[in-house]
Amino acid sequence: MRTLTKILALSTAALAVSGSALAASKHDPAEELAKLLEGRVAGPPVSCINLPQAQGSRVINHTAIVYDFGTTIYVNYPRGGADSLSSDDILVTKTPGTQLCKMDIVRMVDRSVGFPKGFVSLGPFIPYKRVAAAK
Repeated sequence: MRTLTKILALSTAALAVSGSALAASKHDPAEELAKLLEGRVAGPPVSCINLPQAQGSRVINHTAIVYDFGTTIYVNYPRGGADSLSSDDILVTKTPGTQLCKMDIVRMVDRSVGFPKGFVSLGPFIPYKRVAAAK
């Protein structure tokens, strides 16, 4: 019985350590966004972006969607549903044209099982450009 108690205690301790290590390895969304915006300056918000020109997008958990246009990145802080944003999800965007605009809806689909998980209502797009290095 003592051996079983020791095994259970050691297993619980191992799980606690591995769980805290996993939690520590997760990025803080604010920290992740700050790192992406480092060395960039915000411009005035725009209502729409031309989606085919985007080189990619990235979800900042529970915070924002970042669209990469090369020298400029656009950050969208959704007006609704941001709490459900997860980098583990696939963003599904349907627009009547090529532009993605504020108030458009972006659906999220679970990457592993393909089930819909929710949606966000987009806000304005804030462009961030790199600051030119002083010579």
